[in-house]
Amino acid sequence: MSVIDTADVRPAEEPPPTRLTPRLRLVLVILLAAQFMLAVDFSILNVALPVIGEGLGFELANLQWIATSFALCAAGFTLLFGRIADLFGRRRLFLGGLLLLGAASLLGGLATSPELLIVARILQGLATAAVTPAGLSLLTTSFPEGPLRDKALGLNGALMSAGFTTGAILGGLLTDLLSWRWAFFVNVPVVAAVVVAAVVVIKESHPEGRPKLDLPGAVTVTLGLLAVVFGLTQAGEHGWTAPVALASLAVGAALLRLFHAVESRAASPLVPVGVLRRRNVAWGNVAGLIAFLTETSLVFLVTLHLQKVLDFSPLSAGLSFGVLGIGTVIGGSTAPRVVGRIGTRSTLIAGGLLQTVATAALLGLGDDRSWMWLLLAATFAGGVGNMLVIVGFMITATTGLPDHEQGLATGLATMTQQVGITTGTPIMSAVATASITGTGAAGILGGLKVAVAVNAAIVLAGVLAAVLFLRKPARNGAR
Repeated sequence: MSVIDTADVRPAEEPPPTRLTPRLRLVLVILLAAQFMLAVDFSILNVALPVIGEGLGFELANLQWIATSFALCAAGFTLLFGRIADLFGRRRLFLGGLLLLGAASLLGGLATSPELLIVARILQGLATAAVTPAGLSLLTTSFPEGPLRDKALGLNGALMSAGFTTGAILGGLLTDLLSWRWAFFVNVPVVAAVVVAAVVVIKESHPEGRPKLDLPGAVTVTLGLLAVVFGLTQAGEHGWTAPVALASLAVGAALLRLFHAVESRAASPLVPVGVLRRRNVAWGNVAGLIAFLTETSLVFLVTLHLQKVLDFSPLSAGLSFGVLGIGTVIGGSTAPRVVGRIGTRSTLIAGGLLQTVATAALLGLGDDRSWMWLLLAATFAGGVGNMLVIVGFMITATTGLPDHEQGLATGLATMTQQVGITTGTPIMSAVATASITGTGAAGILGGLKVAVAVNAAIVLAGVLAAVLFLRKPARNGAR
């Protein structure tokens, strides 16, 4: 869907390629491999957390910091690194972030104390915040707007979502068969291969000019995002009335409001206010936030149902998400064709409706394993619908912008992704915990159903927002 005249973005005498050249195929493989690895990192340690805690002597209350320290950095620094990629070179930041990820993964695998492991997770989060927007902006600038970019974004979204599911399965397999340390070590050879290939195949992107980095904006938005994400994680653990959660959320909101004021006056803003005023950029990111928040948190809710209600082992629960992974791959690979047929806005809306129906269907789950057919069917359909939304969001949020702003656009989109992934679980955890009224499996099931209903309602709200606020395509184009 194009809402801006892009005639000034690409000269008419340079028609975009209509098919993948051998070099573009290599670029796509390299960038997708990196994004898949980063998605795996988000969930690969979830199953292994209790084992890690026992092996390194984590206190139970501090175990959550293995995930939280990673998520805070991955979400909080994404927008800053997205702009740095625009200013100083996307390939340079992409390679530097990958090298940091490899070193941090090696450090995590060799960690002998809780403190050293947390340092490794912080470094992994920073690396993710650098590589993800840099890689995505390399993808959007390598593939021009149109079918080729739509296909690339569809594959990127499919592998990213499949990576999240694969991480849960791979984490269980590595922990059971080898050691939790291999959940870190597995990154090292992949990083090495991607770096070597990227150095040979991917070209650097140099900005036409080099404006000054908006340091006040960078500080306020980074601290604001850190405060908001921290507040939401604390609310998920201690409830929405916890003083630390409320104070952190209030500080975060104040800092983000200050960030907006700073950007309105900055000579070289980190995020030009005009970009945020573009309806499809703003509301496209809202749709993306809802898509990531709801689906990743639904995985958490389904995991609780499988383990706490149906008494599945962690590995069996992880393997059950294979059907969801298949759904996301199918949704991501077919989304470009759907976009070409009905347009981006309609694809986003149709995917949201499918995800809403599939999520609501989980309200019919019972407390015995005879209901597994419903769970598998609903998670498969929900995965397809969610990927239609994610690909529609990626296209919407990065379309109509010149190449020199692609790092900014992909930084915003990546920040949306990271914040959604990070905050969805604590939000739904707080809802489920507050809604448990009894003991045993029946009480847990009741709380989970309330959270599932809230999840479906949020997805539906996203659909309504897309209907009301995303602009309809021009009559002369499907996009």
